[in-house]
Amino acid sequence: MTEKVVLVAFNGEAMCFVHVLLNALDMQEKGYDVKVVIEGAACKLISVLNDKNQPFSQLYTKVKNAGLIDCVCKACASKMFTLESTKEQGLNISGEMNGHPSLASYIDEGYEIITF
Repeated sequence: MTEKVVLVAFNGEAMCFVHVLLNALDMQEKGYDVKVVIEGAACKLISVLNDKNQPFSQLYTKVKNAGLIDCVCKACASKMFTLESTKEQGLNISGEMNGHPSLASYIDEGYEIITF
């Protein structure tokens, strides 16, 4: 059985977010069914890391291009002023739980939740 993991990035510090990205790629390479959910203050990094001149931009792009970012929180992206950038990047926006992604839906699908 394939391990199913959702990595939820809440922390808006780039150094913390990088660990979400690195772990997502590592898990994918090891055969895990892995998804990244971007929530909270981490939503501000959507615009920052989309800038090719920023540190970790290439890593962010690699994760994004691998299709590992499952969704971005609608409410938090709006609060962090990155909702438009999220849309422009073609990322899925989720808000089924009062504007936020429902982690229970991932649990219902058999995913383990890990938060950063």
